[in-house]
Parts: sequence; structure tokens; C-alpha cells
Amino acid sequence: MTLNDAIITSLEEIKTPANYLDVYKRIKEKNYYDFKDAKTPASTVSALLGNFIRNRDSRVKRIPQKGGDYTYFLTKFESEISIEALESVNSIENASASSLPVTAGNRSFDERSLHKLLSSFLNSTGVYSKTIFHEQSNSKDSHQKWIHPDMIGIRFLNLHTQTSLAFLKAINRLGTFELTAYEIKKEIKTDYELKKCFFQAVSNSSWANYGYLVTFELSDVLMDEVKRLNQAFGIGIIRLSSNPFESEIVLPAKYKDLDFVTIDKLCKINPEFERFVEQVEKYITADAKYISALNKELANFCDPFFVSETESEAYCKEKNIPLDNPVEENLLGNFDGSKYH
Repeated sequence: MTLNDAIITSLEEIKTPANYLDVYKRIKEKNYYDFKDAKTPASTVSALLGNFIRNRDSRVKRIPQKGGDYTYFLTKFESEISIEALESVNSIENASASSLPVTAGNRSFDERSLHKLLSSFLNSTGVYSKTIFHEQSNSKDSHQKWIHPDMIGIRFLNLHTQTSLAFLKAINRLGTFELTAYEIKKEIKTDYELKKCFFQAVSNSSWANYGYLVTFELSDVLMDEVKRLNQAFGIGIIRLSSNPFESEIVLPAKYKDLDFVTIDKLCKINPEFERFVEQVEKYITADAKYISALNKELANFCDPFFVSETESEAYCKEKNIPLDNPVEENLLGNFDGSKYH
């Protein structure tokens, strides 16, 4: 039996979500694998469990736990895991986390520090993005926050000739760009959190061509419900990574026409949103000779972004944003991977 097989067999027998130490102990008790050549056998099991997730192995899923740890289970047992039980665990964790200071050790970080990661990912896909601060709006009604997206973005249609672009503008200027709204969350662990965040994204993106819910951590046990909500309401899902260039669109958003009444309302109450719309209008109505200058002007107005992984990693360390499985990655050097294939 390979160590991968031993891990799967152990999870099969344990049935309920288990951490890497539980899996390691089961392997040892049953003598499924001889660890004589491994310097840190428990860490080896932890690293390989992480590999199942990174390699998108359909057999294994995980649940985030307090302190950045995870419990693992087999996908076929997913229906037996109680959402209520997960909510209870998360309530305890959230209460504990609220009493801790903001340090790199407990991995607490500000949600808005994720904006630069998202802007970097969007820039790499040809989208200009801008943070919209709801507290800067003229309206003092707290309920108006549900009309504000966290970030907005625009992608311009890239035609190869100025002639074809001018022709498209003459027919329909709306066809030359797409506006997107983004709702950003640090983590979504429970069914309740998912529905609350999802319908906030629905409300905040009602005016845009596309709406996305962006999250740094999304519990795998929620994916069936995420897919159902995506199909029903058209909101897409982006999973954000500490390396922004490895972020991914998990589910694409569905296109809809712009709602100019809501756009007008947002322009009235939020000057930053109004400035963004002004920049877009200048860009799409300008003559070709001004496009280069306006492109630079729009880029300077929009959010900054990273151009390298080194920059983003340093930023994440500064902002206490956990790097994606850094410990597990380092542990891979403790054993000879060729033995497990």
C-alpha cells in the first residue's frame, strides 16, 4: 500500500472529518505504511493531504479550522456532515478569534487588504478595477451599503483595427465594454454565511453586466449550494489566492443589461463611483488619437496592482494574509516523493 492509499483507507474507516494527526495515528495503528525512512512522518501525512486538495483530487475535501488548520474527509461522506454542526464550530471559532490581537500568528487580517490581490488578478485578465468606499457616500443611511459593491471593474472589447472599433461604437457603444461588480469576503464557511454573502452580491451588482462574489476561503462542503445559487441568480464565484495570479473563476457570472437607474443613484450618492463612470465615458467616446492618454489616465485612477509574485508575497506577510499552504509546501522536502507513486 502506498502512503496515498493508506491515507484514503484511513479516511474511509474514520468517516468523519479528521485532522492530519488523526489520519497518521490510524495509519500507524493499522500498520498500513512503514514510515522508517520519513524524518517527520506526521508532517509527511499533512503534506500529502494538502496535495489531494491542490491537485483537485475528487476523492478528498477539507474544512477550515481555527488557527489555519484543516480537517479532511472523503467526498462520498459529504452528505453525512451536518451544516448545523459546522455552524456551531464556526461560532465558537469566531468568538475566540474576536478576542485575539491582530497578529501574523493567528492569521487575522483586514478584509480590505484583499482588494489589492483582486485588482492584481483582474489586471492580469484585462480588467480595470476600482475600490468603492461606501462610507464616503453622501447618504448616511446604513442600509444603502447593500447598493455599494466593494469593487467595480471594466473590460474593454479589444478589436484589432480602429475601423472596426469605430464601426461598433457607431452602432452600439454598450457593446464596446462590460461592467462588473465584486463583493469581497475573507471567508465563507457555513450555509448561512454563503446565503447572506451571496444575496448581498446580488443586491450590490444589480446595476452591472456581471456580478461576482469573491472569497479568500470557501468551504468545499458548500460547493453544491454555490452551484445552485449560481444557476438561479447568475452571480459568479472567484476564489482569491495569496498569489493573485493563481486566483480562479470557480463559476462564471451570467450577463445582464446595465441598469441605468441604479447607476444614476450610485453616481448621486458616491463621488468615487461617479468619477469611475466619467472616466469610462471619456474613454469610450474619445477619438482614437486620445485613447493612449486616456488609457494611462484610467489606469492611474484605478486601484494599484502587483506585477510579480515576490511583491504579492511580501504584501501578504505584511498584512497577515496567510500564504497558500506554505508549511505544507516546505514539508515536501522532508520525504522522497518517488516512493509514493
